[in-house]
Amino acid sequence: MANLSERMRTLRKSNGWNQEKTAQLSGIHVRSYRRYELGEREPGVMILWKLADLYGVSIDYLVGRSDEKGTQ
Repeated sequence: MANLSERMRTLRKSNGWNQEKTAQLSGIHVRSYRRYELGEREPGVMILWKLADLYGVSIDYLVGRSDEKGTQ
């Protein structure tokens, strides 16, 4: 299974967004987003919720605990 940073990068690119656009849409500082995507930092629960909502996936999918994208 993929890890969080890989999933974030894949989801971002599949939407055609750059890191700046993704950070803006999710309300996260771009520097923080970059660090999450590089695997240098791990986001807290509130950020995970924002990202999962933005991408329309479950948190389990986002963090690599599941290969099922859907939210239930």
